[in-house]
Amino acid sequence: MEAVSAPVIRELSNHATTGSPDARRWRYFSAIVALIAVIPLLAVIYVAFFPTENIWPHLWSTVLPRYLEATFFLMLGVGLLATFFGVTSAWLVAFYRFPGRKLFSWALLLPFAVPAYVIAYVYTDLLEYSGPVQALLREWFGWRTPRDYWFPQIRSLGGAIIMFSLVLYPYVYLTCRAALMEQSDSLLMASRSLGAGALRTFYRIVLPIIRPALAVGLALVLMETLNDFGTVSFFAVQTLTAGLYDTWLNLGNVGGAAQIAALMVGIALALLYLERASRHKSKSYQSGGRTRPLTPTQLTGKSAYIASAFCFLLVFFGFLVPASVLGYYSIEYFDVTWNSEFFRLAMNSLQLATIAAALLVVVGALLAYSQRIAPSALNKSMARLASVGYAMPGAVLAIGVIVPLGALDNGIDGVARDYFNTSTGLIFSGTIAAIIYAYSARFLAISLGSAESGLGRITPSMDQAARTLGHSSLSILTKVHLPLLSRSMLTAAIIVFVDVLKELPATLILRPFNFETLATYLYQYASDELLEHSALAAMFIVATGIIPVILLNRASTAKQY
Repeated sequence: MEAVSAPVIRELSNHATTGSPDARRWRYFSAIVALIAVIPLLAVIYVAFFPTENIWPHLWSTVLPRYLEATFFLMLGVGLLATFFGVTSAWLVAFYRFPGRKLFSWALLLPFAVPAYVIAYVYTDLLEYSGPVQALLREWFGWRTPRDYWFPQIRSLGGAIIMFSLVLYPYVYLTCRAALMEQSDSLLMASRSLGAGALRTFYRIVLPIIRPALAVGLALVLMETLNDFGTVSFFAVQTLTAGLYDTWLNLGNVGGAAQIAALMVGIALALLYLERASRHKSKSYQSGGRTRPLTPTQLTGKSAYIASAFCFLLVFFGFLVPASVLGYYSIEYFDVTWNSEFFRLAMNSLQLATIAAALLVVVGALLAYSQRIAPSALNKSMARLASVGYAMPGAVLAIGVIVPLGALDNGIDGVARDYFNTSTGLIFSGTIAAIIYAYSARFLAISLGSAESGLGRITPSMDQAARTLGHSSLSILTKVHLPLLSRSMLTAAIIVFVDVLKELPATLILRPFNFETLATYLYQYASDELLEHSALAAMFIVATGIIPVILLNRASTAKQY
């Protein structure tokens, strides 16, 4: 008999496994998860096209153009400024040696830890008319009234652009730095040998190479900008998100809010397509081998100090200033804010974050394993569909969750009244179940991506060896894969945990009556210009946010400086 090669045996084994009842069960599981995750999106689209009261013509003729204009210019400004900050800092850190380079390589990620709405509250407190900066200027120059001098208005579209850019540029920095670190030194040497200077080399050689990575980072920046409510609400910037809240909560028109949400879904899906297409293209660019490691050039004199100053200012304004202000207020008002109320809020936040992180880590691991045990184009599509919620703004998901859960609650209550003469109340839409559902739909992509990455490092031969010993697919997962996935799952759990702590739009809408979290408490007090009374809550969120920054830095680079 002719010998059969190992690859052929493996292919036959995979083919047999793919068509087995066990594989079909895993595909059913993927389909169920994808359906549950996409229900909020389908609900938004349904209500948008079949509203009880169609106010779209009224919206289009009155406020919608203003919402679109503000959203466009906000995203344009943030995109340009975050690109400048992120690409420039990545280029400096990857290509040059200058004082503090090793420190800045990870410190430039620290603004990730500060939510946009937190930095907006801090700088408003510092720069408004009654704040310390203008008070000091009036004291120095003898000014008495606002008419005696001009000072830029922080609570404006321009101020919002700067706030977003200061905390979102790390997306661009992270993706571009990783792309630059993967490049060979040969292209740069060839450019220099032809007499091209640093700037010409950057525009002709470097920028085209990192364009896919830049598109990935920029898409993530714009998704986060579109998702924000706290900053634009506080700065009175009338974006689509602010319009959605106003239409739903103030006008009480769910159909009109869903129509605005559907418009936001279209923008989010376009950004998601850009991100995934660019990520695939980036992998293609980096598939070739490196002929020579990148050797950073030593900067001297003014150039070295300018590079250090640029990186320092990003860290200073994006992290050190807000962290220092919050730290000062936390200490100054510690006796007032460190009380049972703070512990209640912290426990609420920790409860939601823990439940969401645990649930999503389990579901993400099972969904990733389903693709491994039952590989098919359809199963892969189900996984991608299940993770589409990451691109959806929190306010959009809130509508998509409250509509089906509200209908479910009404149906259960109707049956209970008809058959048992009792009312069940709001079992799902009026409890933390609604918030957990929204979190799950939004952050499943994080746990799924981490599990897929971890499973990709486990050789298929381990599965085959376990099967020959009589283990089922579930037994292989629990006894073989989960111990090896523990690190990936812990990383995903931490990132989801922190993202849930920071999440404001969905929590603000879906929280049950008299249920507050640290984020909603901070929003309410800061909106009333009482930042000092909520600084401890903000400091807790920022301090917790540093953990995934450390994980991201470790995962993104192992290069020795």
